[in-house]
Amino acid sequence: MAGNYRRNDFADRESLAAALAETVASRLSAEIQATQAASLAVSGGSTPARFFEVLSNTDIAWDSVNLTLIDERYVPDTSPRSNAGLVKAKLTRNKAANARFLPLYHSGELDADLKDAEHFLTSFFNPPDVAILGMGNDGHTASFFPDAKELEHLLDPASRDEIAAVHADSAGELRLTLTLSLIRRAHFIALHIEGAEKLATLEKALAPGSTWPIRRVIDAATSPVEIFWAP
Repeated sequence: MAGNYRRNDFADRESLAAALAETVASRLSAEIQATQAASLAVSGGSTPARFFEVLSNTDIAWDSVNLTLIDERYVPDTSPRSNAGLVKAKLTRNKAANARFLPLYHSGELDADLKDAEHFLTSFFNPPDVAILGMGNDGHTASFFPDAKELEHLLDPASRDEIAAVHADSAGELRLTLTLSLIRRAHFIALHIEGAEKLATLEKALAPGSTWPIRRVIDAATSPVEIFWAP
């Protein structure tokens, strides 16, 4: 291992999804056995759909799992851009139908949704047992976009905020995101990326002198980040 991460490379995306699902299920089961509950924060986008489908069929005590999102576009779950919509379509079904899903978008009133999210994050995700991150080709993870007006606040490891609104032109719309101060404390953090372009982006982020958001998250994590990659 070089730096605060480990690489796990797979021959194909199906093998990656199976291995990541097995790892996450094992982590959640161990936490449930120890404390009678477990928490999982997942990312949206197109990459995790296959992983979600495999995970939804794992045989664990899903009724003891609290599930939320790493970040969310501030749109209702009926929108095709909603990460909550993806979770409901691909993850909270099959054996995982009994998981308790706590979306970040709820009422459409920003202040109220931030207050509600702070309450359930403090209650059930302080810190998350498992956090699954994604990454964009600009080096962002969560909603830590390089052009975000709030970027330094979002990436402040000492921030008392567990969730924040994000305004970034490259994001496309208002976002809500868990902050670095919460994500970095997760008991297990995985970065799930696929394809040659994402691997090239990651290698740039891990190069000496990089300050890209994903690099700052990896450096700040309290345990090594497990990178799962397939072509």
